[in-house]
Order: sequence, then C-alpha cells, then structure tokens
Amino acid sequence: MPIIKSAIKRAKQTISRRDRNVTTKRQLKEAIKTFIAEPSAEALSKAQSAIDTATKKNVLNKNTASRRKANLAKQAKEAGVTFGAAKKTTAKPVAAKKPAAKKPAAKKPVAKKPAAKKPATKKPAAKK
Repeated sequence: MPIIKSAIKRAKQTISRRDRNVTTKRQLKEAIKTFIAEPSAEALSKAQSAIDTATKKNVLNKNTASRRKANLAKQAKEAGVTFGAAKKTTAKPVAAKKPAAKKPAAKKPVAKKPAAKKPATKKPAAKK
C-alpha cells in the first residue's frame, strides 16, 4: 500500500477508472455477442454504437475500433443483413408554416474613411 498522500489518491483514482472501463468493455462485449448470436441491422447498429462509445471514452484505440466495425459489417453482409432497415423513419405530416412578415430592409452603414496616417518620426542618428 502506498504511504504518500498523492500515491494513495492515485490508487483510488485508478480503482474508479478501472471500474468505469470494465463497465464500458462489458457493454461492448455484450453488444457484439448479441449481434453475432443473431445478426440484424438493429444489433449491428447497437454494436457499432458501443464501439464508438468505447473509443470516445479512450477504452479502445480508434484503429482497433475501425477494424472491429469493419469486421462486423463484413459479417453482416455475409449474413444478408440489410442496412437500409437499420433506420426506420416514419413520415410525420409537416405543418404548413405561415410566411413571416417582411421586415423593411436595413440601411447599409456608411463606409468610414480610413484615419489619416501620422508622419513617421525620424530616429536620431547613432553616435560613433
């Protein structure tokens, strides 16, 4: 066990970070296992989302995440999963918007003349 205060604090932080990382990894593994057990567009989406979350939390390296997502997509293609079915959108009727009242055009600001430059001051000659 550490004796120094800062080392004790570090040990506590390490434990809490480890717990957080283990939880993220567990969710990632569960999502991937669910997809492998029964490939579907929804399961693929959740697995890829879990991979992205793990990457964002620095549990996975971005290249590792990219490779895993590519492998999942490959497995989905072999299983015949249709990707278009992953996002189901329902058409909602759009309420007609009332045309906004036209505002009078704002006057353009008058361009200001540039300030007159001050004449450069001459430096005294250097003594030899």
